[in-house]
Amino acid sequence: MPSAGRAGRGRLYVNRPDGQAVAWYDRQANRISVLADDHREAILAALRPYLSGTVSIGPPPVPTAADLRRLALPPDADLAPNRPGEALLGELEHGPAGTRARHRLRQDLVAQQRMGDVLDALEPDGWRILHCVPLPGLGRIDHLLIGPAGIFCVRTAPGRRQRAAVGDLLLTVGRAEPRPDPRWLRRAAARASRALEAEVIPALALVDASRVDVAPTVRDIRILQPLTALPSLTTAPTTLKPGDVEALFALARDTRTYFSPTDGPFGPSGV
Repeated sequence: MPSAGRAGRGRLYVNRPDGQAVAWYDRQANRISVLADDHREAILAALRPYLSGTVSIGPPPVPTAADLRRLALPPDADLAPNRPGEALLGELEHGPAGTRARHRLRQDLVAQQRMGDVLDALEPDGWRILHCVPLPGLGRIDHLLIGPAGIFCVRTAPGRRQRAAVGDLLLTVGRAEPRPDPRWLRRAAARASRALEAEVIPALALVDASRVDVAPTVRDIRILQPLTALPSLTTAPTTLKPGDVEALFALARDTRTYFSPTDGPFGPSGV
């Protein structure tokens, strides 16, 4: 008998005992796509505890241009499976042995994971989220959000239960050495904007800061915090239609989008 199990964000898959998928339930579209019609009754029985409202059922819809692009992606070029803080997990395993350096890495990892979980919760509202997006010569975007309110390039910083001061060029948390996060964010957003050929808004996520002070001259960077990120993004004015969101997500999830023909293994020259 088929059984239901989580195998991808936003979808619940129904598999036969041998692991072969026979259907999936798209929570956002409230639709069941059936691959094996002779199992329809068993599929409905497996999914019934998860269904709500009026659910449509039928064969999978005809693939859109975004679907076709996704299906053509080599697995190692697809950024969608990346978890929040994915790159930091590898750095912790193979990186510096110094206690202080590893402590900082763990703080950054916890902050990215917590903020990533918060942002992933936007998916039912029509958002698509990517984590650890590589930018040649600039490192990685912690989180890239694409949704009705636009595209956001998010840098996450741990607040460590201290005051965070956001200036035009630097971020200062407590008495720690100032970090150039605002300056980096503008460069990263500009690079992502060129790659996606769309406006990308820089956003700074501060996790567990006791207080956040933003200089009045900082008008171009969106400030996010775990408790207020969802309501501030879901109530923002709509600038992208659902079709635009899916098309941009299909482009953004391909790691090759961010590399130009002149990029070498260490990014473009002059960066």
